[in-house]
Amino acid sequence: MRGRWAKTRQLLLFQELKPHPSLRDVAEVVRDAGIEGLTEAVRRADAATYQEVEVRSALTRTIGMPFRWALNPYRGCTHACEYCYARKYQRHLELGAGDDFSSMIFVKINLPHVLRREVSSAKWAHETVAIGTATDPYQPIEGQYRLTRRSLEVLAAAATPASIVTKGPMVVRDVDVLKELARTASCHVYVSLPSVDEEAWSRLEPGTAPPAQRLRAVQQLCRAGLDAGVLMMPLVPGITTSRSSIERTLRAIGEAGAKSFGTAVARLDPGVREHFFAFLEREYPSLVTGYERLYAGVSASREYVEEVKAMVQVLERKMAGSGQ
Repeated sequence: MRGRWAKTRQLLLFQELKPHPSLRDVAEVVRDAGIEGLTEAVRRADAATYQEVEVRSALTRTIGMPFRWALNPYRGCTHACEYCYARKYQRHLELGAGDDFSSMIFVKINLPHVLRREVSSAKWAHETVAIGTATDPYQPIEGQYRLTRRSLEVLAAAATPASIVTKGPMVVRDVDVLKELARTASCHVYVSLPSVDEEAWSRLEPGTAPPAQRLRAVQQLCRAGLDAGVLMMPLVPGITTSRSSIERTLRAIGEAGAKSFGTAVARLDPGVREHFFAFLEREYPSLVTGYERLYAGVSASREYVEEVKAMVQVLERKMAGSGQ
């Protein structure tokens, strides 16, 4: 290691120097000593290892997105969705996009405090904050740390609107805070549910709650008067894109009373692509050749994407016409 950590080659002295390392400290340690250098990380019953870190900023400025500010209380995610685009961000910490993403979780222990400082600034324009753009804010460890809840409390007090994307039914725990945020600013909750197909769910999203639990969460949020919708994304070619699968999923979303709906076909960014192709080789080997043709780049071919979109629209109109 370099600098003041050069003598230790691990995080042994963090306790003496400051309460928690920064993400930059972590990246240096992992580069020089591997994950084993994170000596303060704690392995829990879910088989994941958790490292508390401190951050200098809570809000992240985004580029090319429909929102300008993102907030992610954690780094890495035990939901372990095989297609997750956020896997690519682990490379910034010298970690891999594979198992490292779901087994090494970084907890931004001071995030609510830093967020309060940022949104209390006279320069803050009260723009919408997107929560859960690079990690699920309601993955199981949130039950212990409550960083997402505490951040929502800060945003509500500062009258700052927010949108949340999650696969975690734990979001219903925070109905009281979400309603307060909706009162002082605005709040939109989007529950991610690519498919209600049980086999596809168990293979593609091994660490997530079953589809039925997520739909119940949507129903509860809507009954509480919150703006809750469903993102049927990503649709995964050859696995969750059959007409029957999409139709069953759309019907379940409608029955849950979702107030909004969106969909998109999976992207395979560098890092994610390699991981996902290894997953296909293991679980769906017959699809590999087709994927090699379909994904010449990051996205599926335009023709394929348009075909899937058209099918979804046809099925939506069919259900609307039948009153389903």
